[in-house]
Amino acid sequence: MPSRHDLIVIGASAGGVEVLQQLASDLPPDLPAAVVVVLHVQPRSRSLLPEILSRAGPLVAEHPANGAPIEYGRIYVAAPDHHLMIERNHVHLTCGPKEQHHRPCINVTFRSAAAAYRERVIGVVLSGELDDGTSGLWEIERRGGLTVVQNPEETAFPSMPLSALRELEVDHTVSVRNMGSLLTRLVKDEQVRRVEAKVASEEPNGDSHLTDLTCPDCRGTIWEVNKKFSKDYRCRVGHTYSAKTMLAEQYAAQEKALYAAIVALEEGASLTTRLADQFEPEMAQALRAESREREVEAEKIRKLMKERVLFEVG
Repeated sequence: MPSRHDLIVIGASAGGVEVLQQLASDLPPDLPAAVVVVLHVQPRSRSLLPEILSRAGPLVAEHPANGAPIEYGRIYVAAPDHHLMIERNHVHLTCGPKEQHHRPCINVTFRSAAAAYRERVIGVVLSGELDDGTSGLWEIERRGGLTVVQNPEETAFPSMPLSALRELEVDHTVSVRNMGSLLTRLVKDEQVRRVEAKVASEEPNGDSHLTDLTCPDCRGTIWEVNKKFSKDYRCRVGHTYSAKTMLAEQYAAQEKALYAAIVALEEGASLTTRLADQFEPEMAQALRAESREREVEAEKIRKLMKERVLFEVG
């Protein structure tokens, strides 16, 4: 009979590599479970995380191929620019829409693991910024799995652990030096938890409505999706954001648009000045005046960008 908790899914972002190394070094070579790791990485860049984790501990780590079987005693690392989804006994890679502005996204992997393995899943949230992993960890809890969060006091980037602790009553909050032994004990504990009533009573209500917002990625219309404890924001093609990520991405989109406006105004000023001499005097004078006006408008926006007060979306 397989171990009751035989799938460990781990999500990390900023500050997560060192934690993952420590965790990999503490897992035993005969671990009767598979480990799946999602770390936020830049798209179209090579990830060395499998090599790093393989050197750190006794388990072999790899970027799995699409359809690869899930085996005990191995670490499966999400590849850059691909969501890693868990199916029964195998993994599935997809280049579907980004969630939380990430691909791979922790929530995507956690949700798929919870759907496929239900109470057999252990979900782990490590160091990172914003709140990817919280929604997925809630789904693991809802389906009877176990939830583990790194102690935020020891992390360089505590936002992800803090978000999970605010939204859920997690089973274990633990320092990284004790996490490997804890996971090993949880994996080998075959005690069955009764979860049928919990799943039936905590289904998300699915209520959603159209907003006047647009997607920071594709500018499509945004739907606000009500969940039990929070809200998600999803566009027509599937880009999905939590409230924090939506706020952060909208601020980033605003900044990008304002800098684009500066470029457009300054280019317009340069063009009108360059072309003014090719027109009759009256038209040339109007073009030079237009050029000065655009330079003034560009400088106003530039000054606004320098003087605005920023705050952290943590």
